Amino acid sequence: MNQAKQFPADFTWGVATSAFQIEGASADDGKGPSIWDTFCANPLNIKDHSDGTVACDHYHRYREDVALIASLGVDAYRFSMAWSRVQPAGKGAWNEKGFDFYDRLIDTLAAKGVASHVTLYHWDLPQGLQDDGGWLNRDTAARFGEYAHEVARRFGDRLDAIATHNEPWCTANLGYGNAQFAPGVADAKQAVQVSHHLLLSHGLAMQAMRAANNKAQLGIVLNQWTADPATDSEADRAMAELEWAKSVQWFMDPIFKGRYPELAVRAHGANAPVVHDNDFKIIQQPIDFLGCNYYFRSYCSAEDPPRTPPGKLGFTDMGWEIYPQGLPELLVKLNAEYALPPIYITENGMANPDSVTGGAVHDQARIDFVKMHLDALAVAMDQGVDVRGYFLWSLLDNFEWNSGYAKRFGIVHVDYATQKRTPKDSAHWYREFVAAQRRR
Repeated sequence: MNQAKQFPADFTWGVATSAFQIEGASADDGKGPSIWDTFCANPLNIKDHSDGTVACDHYHRYREDVALIASLGVDAYRFSMAWSRVQPAGKGAWNEKGFDFYDRLIDTLAAKGVASHVTLYHWDLPQGLQDDGGWLNRDTAARFGEYAHEVARRFGDRLDAIATHNEPWCTANLGYGNAQFAPGVADAKQAVQVSHHLLLSHGLAMQAMRAANNKAQLGIVLNQWTADPATDSEADRAMAELEWAKSVQWFMDPIFKGRYPELAVRAHGANAPVVHDNDFKIIQQPIDFLGCNYYFRSYCSAEDPPRTPPGKLGFTDMGWEIYPQGLPELLVKLNAEYALPPIYITENGMANPDSVTGGAVHDQARIDFVKMHLDALAVAMDQGVDVRGYFLWSLLDNFEWNSGYAKRFGIVHVDYATQKRTPKDSAHWYREFVAAQRRR
């Protein structure tokens, strides 16, 4: 049933979530509002006019959810902390009740033998910092460093890994570039400056966590893709080269090479970011791991209207082309271009229009998707890429940002009216797959 390459015996198998998407309890126990609470307050921003007030109620049901994770037999759970839960305004006083929640969660995971991989920032900036200018304000990077230090000081001896940011490309380009995500700004110049402040905050956080003498592995999680020209035309090839520079290299080059890619800087022109002396020295901190989130490739067509991806393997419920061969293409290219630390695939999965039928959820399409991507991952590893783990996105159906609750990424179905959890066929498959890997 599970015919796939044998992964290394110490390979980490996991599942992933994020705080705003599952926790709910949006104002409980002293939690402050985040930019996503504010963004959802305008129902026009969310396609189904929903919000994250309750979500999966994980804040109150975390023990049930940890039991689900343990039942899968995985090694690790990747989750994010809600900054405004532990520091309501993003500066000033810490909220002990908020820290207590994560303390209990980490303890409960440890008791089940599940390692904790924490992400400090998964898009939910405290609204108090947004009121001061958000990520456009360089001072927010310093506040993020203070937050990172406090988390590492409190939990660094009990966490396996801490990532600074999840997908800063999305924070900058969807939050500030086209207003698709919170805080809902559409300004190209702001988006580019925000991307620099996010990278600066990453570097400051790395320095702060190292100073806290924590034991966790430290890194960052980037969403990445290959940029493929739709045709062999000069225009399409140039478009693909620029896309690679503005998306992947834009975040990788500062961390690994201490600069921005020249092609992208030229293309940004007057929108290029203001960079202070020593910024790149701060950003270019050694990292213990690189998290890579892979969902699709970028298909670059300069024609009007642009050519659409061929989708030979179909498309997910998000409309994303299923393109597993892009994963090894991406990883091998990165491995050739950069001196990489160990890599974790920190997110990979698909949205599927799932429903419960007779007490079960038959999501064969998701099983096929994961199988294909794991086979593709094995190809990259056979070509010398040092990949140490794979986290399936996502454990639970959840609040899918501006899509609301209409898109289901989980391997566990959530009935939002009753909060009933129903493991899908993909959850059973993943459990058997991980167990089979261990038996070999």
